[in-house]
Amino acid sequence: MRALTVEEARQRATDLAVRSYRVEFDLTGPGDTFVTTSRIQFAAGIGTSWVDVKPERLLAVELNGTALDVGLLAEGRLPLTDLQDENELVVTAELKYSADGEGLQRSVDAADGKVYTYGMSSLESAPRYFPCFDQPDLKAPYTITVKCPEDWVVLGNGAATQVGPGEWRLAETKPLSTYFVTILAGPYHLIRSEHDGIPLGLACRQSLKEHLDREAEDLFRTTGEAFDEYHRMFRQRYPFGEYWQAFVPDFNLGAMENPGCVTFADHLVFRGPVTEAERSTRARIVDHEMAHMWFGDLVTMQWWNDMWLNESFAEYMAHRVAEDATSHGGNWTDFAFVRKWWGLRTDQSSSTHPVAPDSLKDARESLDDFDGISYAKGAAVLKQLAKYLGDDVFLKGVNAHLDAHEYGNADLAEFIAKLTEAGAQDLANWSDQWLRTSGLDTISIERTTDGVVLHRKSPDGSRRPHKLSVGGYDASGAATIVDVMLDQDSMEVALSNEYAVIVPDANDDTWAKIRLDARSLANLPAVLPKIADGTTRAVIWNSIRDATADAELDPRQALDLFVTAIKDEDSDIAVGSLVRWLAEHVLGVYLPYDDWRGPVADALGAKLGTVEPGSSLQLATVRGFVATTDDAELLKSWLDGVATPAGLELDQDLRWDLVLRLVQLDGFGAAEIDAELARDTSTEGVNQAARCRAALPAGKESAWTRIMTDPAIGVKELLALADGFWHPGQAEVTAPYVQRYFTDIAGTDAIRAGMVIGLTARRIAPRFAIDESLVEPAERLIADDNVVSSVRRQTANFLDDLRRALAVRRTFG
Repeated sequence: MRALTVEEARQRATDLAVRSYRVEFDLTGPGDTFVTTSRIQFAAGIGTSWVDVKPERLLAVELNGTALDVGLLAEGRLPLTDLQDENELVVTAELKYSADGEGLQRSVDAADGKVYTYGMSSLESAPRYFPCFDQPDLKAPYTITVKCPEDWVVLGNGAATQVGPGEWRLAETKPLSTYFVTILAGPYHLIRSEHDGIPLGLACRQSLKEHLDREAEDLFRTTGEAFDEYHRMFRQRYPFGEYWQAFVPDFNLGAMENPGCVTFADHLVFRGPVTEAERSTRARIVDHEMAHMWFGDLVTMQWWNDMWLNESFAEYMAHRVAEDATSHGGNWTDFAFVRKWWGLRTDQSSSTHPVAPDSLKDARESLDDFDGISYAKGAAVLKQLAKYLGDDVFLKGVNAHLDAHEYGNADLAEFIAKLTEAGAQDLANWSDQWLRTSGLDTISIERTTDGVVLHRKSPDGSRRPHKLSVGGYDASGAATIVDVMLDQDSMEVALSNEYAVIVPDANDDTWAKIRLDARSLANLPAVLPKIADGTTRAVIWNSIRDATADAELDPRQALDLFVTAIKDEDSDIAVGSLVRWLAEHVLGVYLPYDDWRGPVADALGAKLGTVEPGSSLQLATVRGFVATTDDAELLKSWLDGVATPAGLELDQDLRWDLVLRLVQLDGFGAAEIDAELARDTSTEGVNQAARCRAALPAGKESAWTRIMTDPAIGVKELLALADGFWHPGQAEVTAPYVQRYFTDIAGTDAIRAGMVIGLTARRIAPRFAIDESLVEPAERLIADDNVVSSVRRQTANFLDDLRRALAVRRTFG
């Protein structure tokens, strides 16, 4: 199928003005297809155009009462000719339910056999379930009707009313872009509430009913707190009527901001105990999607190169609102440890790009830019901008932008203009430096005989200004903080050179690589555990992780610091993030797996003896210990309910973690996986069992075949198979599949579409095979223009990591 180019979109937006959509869905038929009729009213200033539809069969088309030849459909486009000033187009199509999380997704719950559907329209997906003019700047109101089985309920962007047995009508919406139109239809469990005059609702599968009922209070409270804060900051109240939050199966993202009916991945309905970090993450996802009601839904970018006006704003606002207004803490610490670390790695990859790029990709290639730049870097840049301008000017400009473009579209230049009108100065230069360039500066300190000098080193000709804080920490961890505007390559800082540790950007206010001096590095094992601020510790750890990846710091030194500092670490965010870093980037990548997993497991095991029983920190530590220990007999005893740490609730999800680790240690086989699945017959159990079977030496070929060839497998099961496949302790077993990645992954776009292609490629790339011989096949795949861009992008990221690992090994042996 052809992808929409920016030139085509601009021309069609000039030629057409869409007045309204009336869309009818008939979901009553058997099999894997359904029927949709779109009735589109639109004006035209030119005689020809096209409508987007990707059907199994195009059944009928009428333009202004005249039937069109359905055989003219080609590559998802039906040409329209003899257009009038005002037109009515009626398109009826039989379309296929999707299994890849985009279009109209259909999932069968393993727990009870019930069927659930939901619409995901992001980027190129809308024409997979309703005919439309699919681009973000052709907005229109929607009226939707749905026919479905009589025991189903329906939700969508407009308030839903049942008008007959199995017949539903959704109220007309405000003008919407196609990419956030949705419907949900199925036997969903619904919970209703209200806040400040806004009708609220939650929805999930029936098999998750008891869990959503338990979580509803927290979700409704977080939603209300966020609405209050957004209403305080913005001049406009929430504009889209009801506000449903639906937790849906086989979702390929965290959530999607469909106005009036936000969809979330249903793993966010917690089945058992979770960490405080996971609860605060869910709160930020709620806040992120709510921010989109203004940034993205009320005002939408004109084309995908300005997606940062949606995603970066929502990411920044989510952390800000969650920290300032909700009951969940640790949000900026999480931003530093998790989101910013993601963005820092992305910005140093071969696939990096500016936050607001000039290069205009087509719609399919733009999908690749939903990454650590558009989310984390953009959010960090906005945090820097708000600090630089002050809240009065920043929010005045933001509100003027929302007022000027409500229910319409806008671009970067229009946003900068509103900030300038609000009192900001020299934003064109700021925009060029921060939004139009890629890469990041390095900020370091030098101790001189007289004091401290701060240095800025840029990878290009950019001279980015940094408003940041420099922290000096004595042997007790006590801090002295100095605020600095770094707008030159070197400047003195009013700070003594006698501090044990000196940290540039101690409050994590800017976007840069941070480097510590030799004296600070030497003192870290003693001082780091005493630094009270979790965000500062995250800044230090990001510097350690980044310097290790750049082959500037011996990974053994980084690992020794972890072993020393982890015993005193009181943040479950830090424990979880650092263990993931060790598992994904250090053990078996920079360092031999069998030589170094022992000290990590020993440190985490020792920590288990000191943490509060039943605490979030205990759960984070247990997970890390389970993932790294080689004590199979101990893990088996935990599964049997013997010698389990005091206060630890061994819920079903943690049981699956134990089973997976035992499979990796050759302590469990297929029979034990089947026995655990008999305990947990849910969809979640099926996915977890798939992950464990992929970890079996005898299960590799079956898992590989399903990943590469099965179009019907659900998103969550697919990704679970990929997650379970590679492990550094199974190098000999997985060796035959390393080269097969480069030949087999290229064909997966023939059986799947959208985001899941790149997600699969990232997870199934042979990340623990550190061998120079893989450079050439990776380069060959990346250079092949016949391969879909998302596979080439993820392979480039794999190659970046491979080259880093090879450099680390060469440098430090």
